[in-house]
Amino acid sequence: MLPIEQLRALVQGKKVAFIGAGVSHKQCIEQFVSLGAQVTLCDQKPDLAAFGDYADTLRRLHVGLSLGEHYTDGFAGQDIIMRTPGYEYFRPELQAARAAGALVTSEVELFFAYCPCEIVAVTGSDGKTTTTTLIAKMLEAAGRTVLLGGNIGAALLPRLAEVRPEDVAVVELSSFQLISMRRSPKVAVVTNVTPNHLDHHKDMQEYIDAKRNILLWQTPPCRAVLGYENDITRAMVGDCKGTQVWFTRLHEIDNGAFLRAEDDTLCYADNGVVTPILPRARVRLRGLHNVENLLAAMAAVWGMVPVSVMAQVASTFTGVEHRIEPVRLLDGVQYYNDSIATSPTRTIAGLRSFDQKLILIAGGYDKKISYAPLAPELIAHDKVLVLMGATGPIIEREVRALPEFAASGLQILHAQDMQQAVELARSAARPGDIVSLSPASASFDRYPNFEARGREYKQIVNALPEAEPRA
Repeated sequence: MLPIEQLRALVQGKKVAFIGAGVSHKQCIEQFVSLGAQVTLCDQKPDLAAFGDYADTLRRLHVGLSLGEHYTDGFAGQDIIMRTPGYEYFRPELQAARAAGALVTSEVELFFAYCPCEIVAVTGSDGKTTTTTLIAKMLEAAGRTVLLGGNIGAALLPRLAEVRPEDVAVVELSSFQLISMRRSPKVAVVTNVTPNHLDHHKDMQEYIDAKRNILLWQTPPCRAVLGYENDITRAMVGDCKGTQVWFTRLHEIDNGAFLRAEDDTLCYADNGVVTPILPRARVRLRGLHNVENLLAAMAAVWGMVPVSVMAQVASTFTGVEHRIEPVRLLDGVQYYNDSIATSPTRTIAGLRSFDQKLILIAGGYDKKISYAPLAPELIAHDKVLVLMGATGPIIEREVRALPEFAASGLQILHAQDMQQAVELARSAARPGDIVSLSPASASFDRYPNFEARGREYKQIVNALPEAEPRA
């Protein structure tokens, strides 16, 4: 039976509730209706009109609706509930539906269940999007047909009918997706695990355990790529079911990808046999953290992609949108968009990518993680700090608590919104300065996601008028 027919057998004639009408669910709702499911959309929006143009699609598909404050009432009597990653798996309403017999699953879980081709998947607190993108580009450059999805790109399940066994799916997975998964990819990459999303997880251990699911359900032959420098990922070696390799920029290892100190060259070691891939000087990506992302990608595709192709991608790839993305050079000031930096560790990596002090725009939604590790980095790498959002005062408090703050000369400013933040940054900037949006916080206080935040920042920066020439 073809994979799409297997999915049809699962959903045809079944009552299926979708939680939320995000981008991936919009595609899946149409797919499930076409496969014969009786679909109900459960959403916090108050009425059909609140869906805007999508309301016409819901009418055309005859989708049932459970809306408003009590939208979870729609879980009752459902055969299948499609969870969105943003809806916590352990919410009582969802667990009650499971206890009543509903299959609680997700777009990614069903794709993993029915996908006929090899899957390479990446998770981690930092670096997963860049690593995922690099893996996809290396495989594409080697001539493979790649399906990119998960936490990046388009939903994969609606493409199930077109997937061939010889293709390869490259998937980015968040802890929200992994927490309920009981299937793992053939090649699994864990970049690192640091405190993150503690507003969604009950504690750090739950967050770690969710990440471990990318490894726990692998079946040999399989491959696991782990970050050597992170204590948590290094401890995951006991979870690996097949071949396990490392990536590191600080040590030379016998199995995996590493940065060779003697000549600053990215290399791969296979049972002690070292193959140079390319000198670090040829890498286009900015920052040592991106060297680690490259090493992780190389370790993931080793044996699937020629060394020459890895080197070609590494020497031409300049980055992913919202990741230390150059936006504009205006009046001698270079503006960067690093909106992907939704945690302190990501902002720290971005700060260390520059060889001068920055004017930094930071702050946003509070994920209940500590900003203490960020504070000394802000003093070391910034000349002006423009803060906004709920975490702005928290970040300021941590910075001012350090003994070295008084003598640092770091100027701290506060903004009500992105427009004011950019204007304050511009006023403080002089020719030769760098302004970077690197929030160290999530975006959900003002934006649906970090992409929307980054786009607004770029729009504001690109709309700034040039300074009037001096007479």
